[in-house]
Amino acid sequence: MGGVEAIARTGALAALMLCALAACIPSDGRPSAESEAVSGPRDIVPPIIREPRWQAQSVAPTAQTIAPTSYVVRPGDSLGLIAQRSGAGVAAIAAANDIDPPYVIHPGMRLTIPGGRYHTIRRGETGIAIARAYGVDWSRVATLNRLQEPYILRTGQRLLLPSDAEVASMSRAERAAAFNIDIDDIITGGEPALAANESTTPPVATARRELPDDAAVRSPANFAGRFGWPVTGEILAPFGEVSEGFLNNGIDIATPRGTPVLASADGVVLYAGTEIQVHGGLVLISHGDGWITAYGQMEDLQVTRGQEIERGQMIARSGLGGAADRPLLHFEIRRNRQPVNPVSHLPSL
Repeated sequence: MGGVEAIARTGALAALMLCALAACIPSDGRPSAESEAVSGPRDIVPPIIREPRWQAQSVAPTAQTIAPTSYVVRPGDSLGLIAQRSGAGVAAIAAANDIDPPYVIHPGMRLTIPGGRYHTIRRGETGIAIARAYGVDWSRVATLNRLQEPYILRTGQRLLLPSDAEVASMSRAERAAAFNIDIDDIITGGEPALAANESTTPPVATARRELPDDAAVRSPANFAGRFGWPVTGEILAPFGEVSEGFLNNGIDIATPRGTPVLASADGVVLYAGTEIQVHGGLVLISHGDGWITAYGQMEDLQVTRGQEIERGQMIARSGLGGAADRPLLHFEIRRNRQPVNPVSHLPSL
């Protein structure tokens, strides 16, 4: 999932090469009067940007390695009970035996119990922090364990980690890259683990009421399926291949610095901060049903983690930061972790 950062690393050069070929949105680059009214006055007091959630609690690398084995299901068994007895993870056992949720098993079934290194999650740990404790890429762990939305980890859950052999074979560059964070990492591994039956926390109404560090964001239950343009302006770089080997997971829209950036749809803020340097000020909003929007290269962030957002609400102002050499907005739409072409989901102008 590192392709989203590739566009930023190409810098403005690739974007400018495509400028003449890219589609343009007819606009003077400024939001409408209606948008300005929604956005509010210029002197809005920005929220206090706190350290990212994954830095709030350290993780001890206490993984245990188990040997592969098999198990014959007995009456009263569940996949969770079998995982506890074997030391493996529920998701790993399900994957090894092609069992899909809700993980129905029957007495007499012979299950393959996959061997490997398993980390037992403690309350408050995040996926990103767990991966850093072992020097591995979190997206790799998320894929190994078939994590699904809303990507909330649970106390006592066992995560299968890359094997010792895989880690030992990593190059120096791969080891360094494991500590880089991208948008997918925040989406799938940025929230704290909760107790087995603990609920996520309802969203807050304003940026001054950020969720506690040990609370996990509750995403909307469903999405109406309507997105709006966050800003209007010339598309500097379209979705897809920018140059050989480099992909843009969104679109880059030219807009004057300081232009209000508007939420594309109703949702809840998953992240607001500057930890991904190539994106400058970044906001991620969850809309339900696996839909996520990402807004990068911004400044003057006006929202905070766990805040409920309405379509057309100002979330920040366009800036000049990250890997860009001119004011622009980097905008993405993702569905179930996969980037999709924003233009295909936005209204025609």
